[in-house]
Amino acid sequence: MLFVLFSIVGCTSDAPSPDTPAVYDPTLYSFDAQGLPVPPLPTDYPLTNQRVLLGRMLFHDGLLSRDGRQSCASCHVQKDGFSDIRQFSIGVKGLPGGRQAMPVANLAWHRRGFFWDGRAPTLRDQALRPIQDTLEMDETLPNVVSKLTASKTYRDQFIRAFNTDTITSALVGIALEQFMFTLVSGNSKFDLVARGQASFTPSEERGRVLFNTEFDPTGKVKGAECFHCHAAPLFTNDRFMNNGLDNDASFTDKGREKVTGLLSDRAKFKVPTLRNIAVTHPYMHDGRFATLEQVVDHYSTGVNQSSTMDPLLQYNLPPGLGLTQQDKDDLVAFLKTLTDQTFLSL
Repeated sequence: MLFVLFSIVGCTSDAPSPDTPAVYDPTLYSFDAQGLPVPPLPTDYPLTNQRVLLGRMLFHDGLLSRDGRQSCASCHVQKDGFSDIRQFSIGVKGLPGGRQAMPVANLAWHRRGFFWDGRAPTLRDQALRPIQDTLEMDETLPNVVSKLTASKTYRDQFIRAFNTDTITSALVGIALEQFMFTLVSGNSKFDLVARGQASFTPSEERGRVLFNTEFDPTGKVKGAECFHCHAAPLFTNDRFMNNGLDNDASFTDKGREKVTGLLSDRAKFKVPTLRNIAVTHPYMHDGRFATLEQVVDHYSTGVNQSSTMDPLLQYNLPPGLGLTQQDKDDLVAFLKTLTDQTFLSL
């Protein structure tokens, strides 16, 4: 009996001995959508346990940067919703980036491009760009491949993940994509309430109603219009929009226009998810708002008219939505129910 027990324990060890030959392991990863609609995952490289593990290793390894000290996780910190609470991330040269680091969560559901301007068509493409950005990790892909190839640990893991020890930048991108696909956030208080396992406070419930109600120009119904762009359960419409931060004369970032070349895309940016929004400050592509209260004030009375402002914001223009301080407090209370403590800690 003891022999059998020791044999089982030995066979189920998570960390193979360095002397054990690496063997390809195609065991599929059990993707948990946590109650969200199941997303269409890649079919060319299905998610496997070993690919996800490799992606996790790469995500947290400073080897991907020029100086060996900065990893993806340096600017996408888990306790901060896999975001950066600095207004702009600081790269290996000590220089700030040009835009606020976006949270890494629920990216398996995104289909319209990545980054604030959507310049990366796929997540595996996006994963490689910060490595090469001179303001970020400031490394070359050939150098990354050389460093990984020099590591037996990584050669073995590429065998387990992809059945080859010939490491390429394309496989690096795919591994990082697979890990980031597993960063699913769907266990907030909002989700618990939806599953009948918790209840909103009166303030949170009033905020929920405001969030999901259209503004009535006759004044009979008060609404905050939030759900048009941030509807549950993903709390993003995955589109690029101009949310009235500036007028035409004060645009400093052309946003989506830099990618498409279309004037109609000027100052349009990716609509981010509101999940974990209470911990992913500062807000907007340039991090101009430090608090949720400032964000709510912007949408209440601070929207600026411009040639590309989205028509959905017509009622947000001054004099605005007529929200009282209580209304604003209730909206913030509701937004805080989108914080997923499990996602921030596991």
